[in-house]
Amino acid sequence: MYRLFEPHEVRRTRELSGLWDFATEDGLYEGKLAVPSCWEVIPSLAAYKGTARYTKRIVTGERARLVFKGVSHTARVYLDGEKIAEHYNAYTEFCADIIGKAGEHTLEVVVDNAYSETSALHVENDYYTYGGIIRPVILEELSSAVINRVHFDPSKDEGGWSATVTVFAESLTDETRDYTLKLSLDGKPFSESRLTLSGGEATAVTLKAHLEDAIPYELDAPRLYILSAELISDGVAIDDLCDRVGFRTVRVEGKKILFNDKPIRLLGFNRHEDYNSLGSSIPLQAMMRDLALLREVGANSIRTCHYPNDELFLDACDELGLLVWEEAHARGLNEAQMKNPSFIPQSLKCIDEMIGSHYNHPSIFCWGMLNECVSDTEFGRECYKTLFERISSNDVSRPRTFASNKQLKDICFDLVDIVSINMYPLWYDFFGKRDVRSVIDMLKEYTEKTGNGTKPFIISEIGAGAIYGYRTDSECKWSEERQASILDSQLTTALSDDGIVGVFLWQFSDVRVDESWFSSRPRCENNKGIVDEYRRKKLGFEVVKRHFLADKAKRG
Repeated sequence: MYRLFEPHEVRRTRELSGLWDFATEDGLYEGKLAVPSCWEVIPSLAAYKGTARYTKRIVTGERARLVFKGVSHTARVYLDGEKIAEHYNAYTEFCADIIGKAGEHTLEVVVDNAYSETSALHVENDYYTYGGIIRPVILEELSSAVINRVHFDPSKDEGGWSATVTVFAESLTDETRDYTLKLSLDGKPFSESRLTLSGGEATAVTLKAHLEDAIPYELDAPRLYILSAELISDGVAIDDLCDRVGFRTVRVEGKKILFNDKPIRLLGFNRHEDYNSLGSSIPLQAMMRDLALLREVGANSIRTCHYPNDELFLDACDELGLLVWEEAHARGLNEAQMKNPSFIPQSLKCIDEMIGSHYNHPSIFCWGMLNECVSDTEFGRECYKTLFERISSNDVSRPRTFASNKQLKDICFDLVDIVSINMYPLWYDFFGKRDVRSVIDMLKEYTEKTGNGTKPFIISEIGAGAIYGYRTDSECKWSEERQASILDSQLTTALSDDGIVGVFLWQFSDVRVDESWFSSRPRCENNKGIVDEYRRKKLGFEVVKRHFLADKAKRG
């Protein structure tokens, strides 16, 4: 399963899940491996950084497409020995078309998760880059033309709800042909248009409609619709694309974030895609366990640190009414790393692929990027400016932000709609100030002085570490008692401040990190989760639950 609904009724698709032939290039391992999964599930490959080859026999028609939802982190795709696609970044979707080659083929995917000079985003980091085909692969059978994407933009005025729908279509023949493009919502047609496509042409068609009976998407009643776009030729539907959408608006007004014109308070967590022995390839059952724990603790939002998430998880957030801050891939890069010639091209491509694929998710309330990167230098500022402009060129319907750790040196807050700052008072020292109130006040005062105090203010990371099961009356560092005490103090202060519109705790669960972080990360894990890697609750879980539920009750 790669979506929580059927993305096609006309286009024939099948998942290429199951066992593939698998071998590491250095001969360390050869056998079978499940797709999707991380190769670290094989004990002898638990720390493997390198290249491996996946092989599978497939049968295609005259026009076919392979869709890869995620390969970590570099993929080269071969059909019968001929390279048909290459892609970088573990966390974004890519595809490869197979035209005019009907029959049985050998499909090979060469995957590399090693760090190199050409990899600007996947570097040694405070999380782990797993290897493998980590998300589903789909084989699609296509016709003379294909709908590649559909973007849905709802709006509301005194007359009710309207929708602007942009359909991205492409011809797969050498001929010029006429088509009818028909849109429907939950099976009810609401707009159509004639479309002529020249041979090989790709185009975007925009249709608008007033939908007076639309029910809004609210967080406590997340009403979802199936938007269907069909291409019709000579009265016969030849291709389609379906997506789930919701009628809602998100905007910033002064220091508030308004969801359907009502201010929201974000009570959330940073969550990595990392689940004990499964690594970053997480099945739906495990995703739903995470979401059950998040709802139990009172969270209403998630930040996808520090990369685009599996679309299946986003589907679940849509269905449950859990808000998502989705983030393009990059974390903790210094200026030398951002001067890597690959950095800007790879970042731009990640932004395009993230927004292009995930545009319609009503749960996504903002786009983020460049967590804790160089936002305190002129060179860094130019990078931030370039990438934020790219976000805006893809989507103007959602606000933009980034999580800063430059504190009183940041020079990029004017580029965003929401100011977001990472802080760890009582856990890390901060200019000699450790108490929570003085740290928050100092940072808010800095945003005022720099002219950015009129924007919503989010604490994008706050928390403390603990090793599950380590208990001591002395409340020493890494004990569950110390973490619980610090979380209590942090949340007591942060949630009493009405000038803070959101608090995202670092983090939901403990995750594996690169071994280069061993000096500050016991067990080679970032241990700041309120549950451990097996989702066992630490003492801090109940502390957070008490604060989150009390804040929600206070605000109705």
